Amino acid sequence: MKYRTHYIHQLILLLMAVAVLPVSCKRLDGYNEIVSTDMTKPGPVTNVKVDNFNGGAYITYTLPNSPNILYVQAEYKINGETSRQSKSSYYSDSITVNGFAKSQDYEVILRTVSRAQVSSDPVTVTVHPDTPAYLLARPTVQIQPDFGGLNITVFNKTNANLGIIVVSPDQTDKYQIIDQNYTDQDSISYSLRGYDTIPKKFGVYVTDQWGNISDTLFSTIKPVFEAQMDKSLFRGYTLGTDARTGFGWGIENLWNGTNGSPGYHTEQPIQPLVWPAVITFDMGKATRLSRYTIWNRSIDISGNWLWQAGAPQRWVLWGREDDPVDETMPDENHLPPVGGRTPNGWINLGVYDAPPKPSKLPNPQYNAADLAAWNAGFGFNFSLDLPKVRYMRFECISNMAGTNNFFNVTELTFWGDPR
Repeated sequence: MKYRTHYIHQLILLLMAVAVLPVSCKRLDGYNEIVSTDMTKPGPVTNVKVDNFNGGAYITYTLPNSPNILYVQAEYKINGETSRQSKSSYYSDSITVNGFAKSQDYEVILRTVSRAQVSSDPVTVTVHPDTPAYLLARPTVQIQPDFGGLNITVFNKTNANLGIIVVSPDQTDKYQIIDQNYTDQDSISYSLRGYDTIPKKFGVYVTDQWGNISDTLFSTIKPVFEAQMDKSLFRGYTLGTDARTGFGWGIENLWNGTNGSPGYHTEQPIQPLVWPAVITFDMGKATRLSRYTIWNRSIDISGNWLWQAGAPQRWVLWGREDDPVDETMPDENHLPPVGGRTPNGWINLGVYDAPPKPSKLPNPQYNAADLAAWNAGFGFNFSLDLPKVRYMRFECISNMAGTNNFFNVTELTFWGDPR
C-alpha cells in the first residue's frame, strides 16, 4: 500500500508539471493546406512519351529541375461527357490515364503543380488507347437457353474488371436490369434461372468500372424445363469397388436436406487404399440432369474445414439409366470425353474442380466472403446434350488436403427434367 501511495503522488506531480508547460497550437485548414509560400510558376514536363494499352495509356516525361514540385496532374475526357483527372507524385516520372470509351485519339493536358498549388503552363499530348476491355468482351457474349432460364458466356481477354448486365422487358415492355455480374475472370459462364418454359426476351451488355457501356445483344430465349430432384427417392447402391464408409457418416446423409455435419465420409485412410475413390447411389428416377450443388464440411465444433482436409478438389460424376455394372473407374489420365462411356457403360457426366478461395488467403485463414461462398455450396452445370441417367457414381480424383486417401461431402442436390 505504501508503494502504491508513493506512485500516485509521483503521478500527480508529473501531471501538474505538464499542465504548466507552454503549449503552441497551429490551426489546420484541411488536407489542402498550402505547404509553401513560393508562388513561382513551375516549369512544365518535357520529353513526353506515350505507351498505349487497352482503354488507356502510360505517359512518361521529364520533370523540371525544381524542388518545389509536388505532383503532375493529367486532365482528360474519357468520352464526350465525362472528365477525369489523374495525379502522379514528383517521385515518379510517369502517369497513367485510363477509362477511355473507344480506341481513338484523345487529348490529355499535363501540368506540374507546386507545393503552393501553383500550376505550370499546360502541355497537351495525344493518346490513342487500344480497344477497351469492355468492347473486346462484347463480341464474345453468347446467350443460349438453359434449364429454367438462360446461360451467358463471355470471354474477358484482359482480365479487366467488367460488369455483365442482363435486361428484360417488364409488363410495359420497358427493359429493366434483372441481373448484374461483376468479375475479372477471363472465362465467364453463368446461368439465370427461375423462368417458365415460354419464350422471353433478354438483353446483355458489358460495362466497365468507369461507366462505359457497350451495345446490347438481344435474344429471345425459351428456357428448358427443370425441377429439383426428389431426394426421398434416393438410395445408396453399393458396388464392389466402392470406398468403405468411415466414422458412421453414411451415404444417406448426402440427401438428408442439411449441408451440416454429419455428411458422407470414407474411411480415413481408405483400407486397402484404392484411388481414385468411388461411391454409388440410385436417384430413383431417370432424369435429364441440368445442374447440381455440392456442399462440403464447413466449420463445426471439431474445427475449420474450409478448403481443407477431405473436401473434394477434383472429381468426376458418372451416370447411367440401366442397371449398374461394377468396374474400376478410369483415373484422371484415362477418362473418356464428357458424354463418352466406360467399357461397362458408365457415362462421363463431367469433370469438376472446386473454385478457389475468394480471398486467396492461405489456409487456415479465411474471411467472411470465403465462409459465405463455402456455405452457399458450389454449383455446376451439366452439358445440355447428355442422356437421361438414374444411377450415379461420384469419383474423387483429389482432395483438398492433397493426401488423396479419403474424402467427405455433406450434401448433394440435383436439378433436371425427369419427365
